[in-house]
Amino acid sequence: MTGRAATARLPAVAEGPPSLRQSQKEATRNRVIEAARELFDTQGYQGTTIREIAGHAGVSVGSVFTTFASKYEILSQVMQDRLDGLYAELDRVMPHLRGATMDRLRTMFAIHFAFEVRHKRLFLAYIAATYDWTLPSLSTPMGRNRRLQDTICECLAKGVAEGDVHDEIDFQEIVDLLMAAYVWVYRLAAWNDADAPAMTEVMDRQIGLIAAGFRPR
Repeated sequence: MTGRAATARLPAVAEGPPSLRQSQKEATRNRVIEAARELFDTQGYQGTTIREIAGHAGVSVGSVFTTFASKYEILSQVMQDRLDGLYAELDRVMPHLRGATMDRLRTMFAIHFAFEVRHKRLFLAYIAATYDWTLPSLSTPMGRNRRLQDTICECLAKGVAEGDVHDEIDFQEIVDLLMAAYVWVYRLAAWNDADAPAMTEVMDRQIGLIAAGFRPR
């Protein structure tokens, strides 16, 4: 019997349960994420320290740093967990929307505001990180997260196919305009504690102005 044949006949080794050390590390990670989510949402990102996160989680500062490289990495994981739920909702809804591209975009951003307004400070921290020049180049704040931008591009492409979006528009240019309007609308949450309907109303008007530029001529 050749070595290859003998190897092929060896039974697969079942993967055993996680070790105690792995389980403890995962439990620490979950506590840190939960503590950070609560503190970022009540005190803001800049107003929260690693020491406070550790204390709130009931772990040592050293344990936090063996799990996460920085406070921003914690924020990234907190937001990833939240955004997974948001984009799952968008993925479910967007393919079934009818009407003009402008109306589909309005619905998409309305879903976004309704989802995130429950944790305004947390999301404002994520937006603010987009403009933090001290972050490492591999970090993924909102500006580097392609999920929302890709969803907008898919919406625009559908509009081109249906004939209500000009077929020579620069998709990225429209995306940039919509994202800029979206971020600026969030100032209402920071300054006036605006709710989702108030922000949606303003964003609807902004989308109407932008849509006037991408309609077929």
